[in-house]
Amino acid sequence: MTQVSQSLRHWGALILTTLLAAVVWMPSVSGAEPRSIDLYFAEAPPLSMLDQSGLHGIVGDATLKAATRAGYALHFVQVPWARAQQSVRKGVDKLIIPLTRTPEREADYTWIAPIMTMDRAFFSLHKRVETLQQARETYARIAVGRGSAQEQKLRAEGFSDNQIYPFEIGENPAQLLLMGRVDAWFNGIPETQSIWRKVSTQPLQVSPAFMSSDLYLACSRDCDAALVRKLSAAVEALRKDGSLERIRKSYFDAP
Repeated sequence: MTQVSQSLRHWGALILTTLLAAVVWMPSVSGAEPRSIDLYFAEAPPLSMLDQSGLHGIVGDATLKAATRAGYALHFVQVPWARAQQSVRKGVDKLIIPLTRTPEREADYTWIAPIMTMDRAFFSLHKRVETLQQARETYARIAVGRGSAQEQKLRAEGFSDNQIYPFEIGENPAQLLLMGRVDAWFNGIPETQSIWRKVSTQPLQVSPAFMSSDLYLACSRDCDAALVRKLSAAVEALRKDGSLERIRKSYFDAP
């Protein structure tokens, strides 16, 4: 072998080694860690929750699937609901579920996508009402989640401050009913049924639905446009392929 051939082989091996080292040490774009986003949520099964078995509720599971599909990781944050809303309103790129879209909230958030529709009604142990006027005249004390769309609804409909008993979302208003501390509970129908089954076998008197609205995945008012676009598209894809309906049925059809 000539000296020139040996030299070429030497330099060729050196170049190959350098290239291999570059491949090993070069960060991979496709293998990069997904961006983590804070997700504020209410402990409101079966809508949203953080269960030891890994369940996150209907809206929670849908949001998690959408985020994964969009290439984001979620960091679940649980604080009192009023504080959660304030943190997201004043923050940047913070997500929140399940949030009802109301006129009072419209300008405070970026509304990414509706996940499901929920009806609200009055629940009582003894007295069923048929109208809001009858509810105002019948119930002296009504439990309602502090800072919730239900509380906004009661105030907008003329219920007095003395009638409205705000509780922190995450507390158990079912016990307030059982102990007689409130006459009624105004809340989402699926959430109330889920909670009540765990605390009592007594039948509940349920009014007609007086409020029906969509529960949204929302973001801070100051929210990255790409984040909004990707999550919105991911939720719509889950809707079209039937995933949202399958998630909903998995909770409603469960024993």
